[in-house]
Amino acid sequence: MALRQQKKRIALVHPRGSNWFPGRRDITDIANRMVPQGMLSIAAWLTRDGYEVFVYDCLGPGAPVGIDRQARDILAFDPQIVGFSATTSSFPDAAGIAQKIKTARPDAVTVCGGVHASALREKLLAAFPPVDYLAAGEGEQTMGELAAGVDPAAIAGLIRREKGVAVANEPRRHIANLDDLPFPAYEKLRGFPKDYHLPLFSYKQTPGATMITSRGCIYQCSYCDRSVFQKGFRYNSAAYIYEHMKYLRDQFGARHVNIYDDLFTANRRRIVELCEKLARFPLGMNFNCAVRVGYTDDDLLRMLKAAGCLMVSLGIESADPDMLTRHKSGVSLDDVRDTVRRIQAAKLRAKGLFMMGLPGETEASIRRTSDFIISLGFDDMNMAKFTPFPGAPLWSTIREEGTFQEDWRLMNCLNFVFVPRGIASKERLDRLYNEHVKRFYSDPAWRKRFRGRIWEHRNSLLYLLRHLPSFWSAKNQFEPE
Repeated sequence: MALRQQKKRIALVHPRGSNWFPGRRDITDIANRMVPQGMLSIAAWLTRDGYEVFVYDCLGPGAPVGIDRQARDILAFDPQIVGFSATTSSFPDAAGIAQKIKTARPDAVTVCGGVHASALREKLLAAFPPVDYLAAGEGEQTMGELAAGVDPAAIAGLIRREKGVAVANEPRRHIANLDDLPFPAYEKLRGFPKDYHLPLFSYKQTPGATMITSRGCIYQCSYCDRSVFQKGFRYNSAAYIYEHMKYLRDQFGARHVNIYDDLFTANRRRIVELCEKLARFPLGMNFNCAVRVGYTDDDLLRMLKAAGCLMVSLGIESADPDMLTRHKSGVSLDDVRDTVRRIQAAKLRAKGLFMMGLPGETEASIRRTSDFIISLGFDDMNMAKFTPFPGAPLWSTIREEGTFQEDWRLMNCLNFVFVPRGIASKERLDRLYNEHVKRFYSDPAWRKRFRGRIWEHRNSLLYLLRHLPSFWSAKNQFEPE
């Protein structure tokens, strides 16, 4: 399907998907409503090129839950192109909305991007006729050329149909200089920033915002899908990051930023430059970031603190040495202990990121990880439920490692769709998860640290009180039966 003329009206849709437990009310948008960062980057790129862009976040404040109403809202904009940015769990909603749009407006062009599309490629397009195109990899330039009416056969990164058969064009080259990107189009997001709140107790000041300052990763953990940005490491300059933060403060009043880079401190020079500028010309903002063990020294930690950093996250996944060797090479438990100690010595909060249920997991490895978490005295912790994703290295052998229920709607790191051979059942895995998450938040040492920060947490506590019934319902999910 060729676009013979320039199309000026483009709708970009962030589908809702299934983000909670089956049969339960989805409260994830109350607990932590995330900005669809990649989609806003594409919106900014298209807006800069002169297109009228409508951003529709199906997880946004006031957005209807059902796809019938969502499709009506999108069609009311009268778009010529409708683009979806979908994960594995939200792709079924994207396909359902696309079907309704094509039924009502057959000439509308539908295109889907994101990690799921980039991983499954031609196979996915062949299975979903309501989707006209897939945009594999980075979407800014691909969507820009599609909107400009370039022959689809000549658009790098596009997956299309030729005589009814799904075919892929040559890969899209990465944007070499990320400073060429305009700031994400936050202004197109209804309710931003007030209604796009960060995780509770992860901030002192409000409102909050999010940023991504790099793309790609030089590592390849077994569970990580790198289909979009792939290997390599590209990043914004310190000057760009500073101006981005300043833009969020001046235009939207943001006072805290969560930076969701996998390797924020991998290039030490840019972080030193950023910290020096933030310390010399303060913005009155705090920020959180993630670091990898081995990329954080004492001087850098002190600089992060002086620049306004509040909390540093560490991806650890497991405290079982064999599990670490298999799934996250280059990380040792001794290095983790040392890094956590140094983070807290610099007066920063330390948050541990873990994952339960990876191939090779046993009850003994779960207990070892739980003991390790308690021993380190983390200020916060997140335990994801391992989910196999199509672009991850272990995808090809996952069915040999245990039982796998390939239900895309449930593949969201909030449900166990895979049960490793070392665990008796999904029910047992759920119980172990609930027990060990509850154990962390019931630990007397953690509760003492929490009480010592009650005043710092006042904004989170007020928010919690306003939404107490929903949070109480969530708490009950972690109570063993």
